[in-house]
Amino acid sequence: MAEMIANEIRHRILDGQLVDGDMLPKVDDLADDFRVSKPSVREAMRILETEGLISARRGGAGGAEVHMPTAATAAHTLGMILQSTHATLADLATALLALEPACAAKTAEREDRGEAVIPHLHHLHRELEERRGDPAGFSMVARQFHQAIVSGCGNSALALVAGALESLWSQHESTWLEFRDAELDDDEVAVRVLKAHVRIIEAIESGDAVDARRLVAQHLAESQTYVLSESANQHITVATAYLGPF
Repeated sequence: MAEMIANEIRHRILDGQLVDGDMLPKVDDLADDFRVSKPSVREAMRILETEGLISARRGGAGGAEVHMPTAATAAHTLGMILQSTHATLADLATALLALEPACAAKTAEREDRGEAVIPHLHHLHRELEERRGDPAGFSMVARQFHQAIVSGCGNSALALVAGALESLWSQHESTWLEFRDAELDDDEVAVRVLKAHVRIIEAIESGDAVDARRLVAQHLAESQTYVLSESANQHITVATAYLGPF
């Protein structure tokens, strides 16, 4: 019975009948609405809360607030699955190397890329130039550049899967950057990244899907080398912190 109730409320959320921030009716009202016992409703609430679709509020203003599923939720769930299967950063890097170049090609094929994607890529590139000399800030904006290519591919399924992997990689890359052992010439790395991004933007802007795919694959493989040289066999773990948008 609880599963049936959860299924109906889940459908209302995913179908848009309930929107982000809405409050569900009280347990008593839901029990009357579904003609079931209050324990069945409470169990349905626990199911939906576990899925992240609602969160319970305590106290006088209590109730259950609706939350639409997000890409960050997908990344967190995927990360838990990968952690449970003992997947490594090398596994994650290989998957990204297969998917992100495909996203770049699809982005280059978009007829509206000049308005929907290119201005944002140029903006991130300018910000990246300003962050030169700030390794942590430079890395953060560089990741946003990759995420913009993924989210701009125009295919929601591809963007979701690749974006979840990108988010997981970014989480581990950020940790590696903070605790890395090897000393890199950060300015030399920054110059190579900036040059690679210019070529990628030019390929996408010109609509050259083949070159966009090749350039992103080449750039991604080089970027991954720094992390994998020290952490290739490290198992993927899911931080408790929010993974961030993509």
